[in-house]
Amino acid sequence: MKIHIFGASGSGTTTLANNLEQRLRWKHLDADDYYWKKTDPPFQVKIPLLERNIAIKKDIEIYDSVIISGSMVSWGKEWENMFDYAVFLYIPPEVRIQRLINREVDRYGVLLQTDAEIQSKSKAFLDWAKQYDDPTFDGRSLTVHKNWIKRLKCPVIQIEGDTTIEERIAHILLQIHKKNSISKK
Repeated sequence: MKIHIFGASGSGTTTLANNLEQRLRWKHLDADDYYWKKTDPPFQVKIPLLERNIAIKKDIEIYDSVIISGSMVSWGKEWENMFDYAVFLYIPPEVRIQRLINREVDRYGVLLQTDAEIQSKSKAFLDWAKQYDDPTFDGRSLTVHKNWIKRLKCPVIQIEGDTTIEERIAHILLQIHKKNSISKK
């Protein structure tokens, strides 16, 4: 089984995938681990598309069941057919942006106040993330994700609102159970 969890940055895709991994004992693969080279500070150097696709496919083949978190809309058409289920998370922008601000503080600590380059990159990231709901934004956006949903060849479970992890997990497992029950008849 392959499940893809995606949404805006700060919507909780990684947190949900980590919790599902614990609950189901499936392997969680975070798209960011394949998109970005390991650097300190993180998220400085992108991995080329072909290289990241080869690496994640190799890791997917190792496990019977995987949960992949993070947006993969720009990774190639082949991903539209890869998953058994997809989960799209959407939360209100003000909640999401506050989560991102808190995450930046946790990630960079005092460097966010003392390092001009970190400050600049953090501001640029937050400015980018704030554009997610803007229908004219041509980067990763709600519009891009809605189009991705239309192209996916699997059932898409959509969860809207600032729900708890337990509520999200219950909703996902119920939808999968319903779908599997129907297909067995």
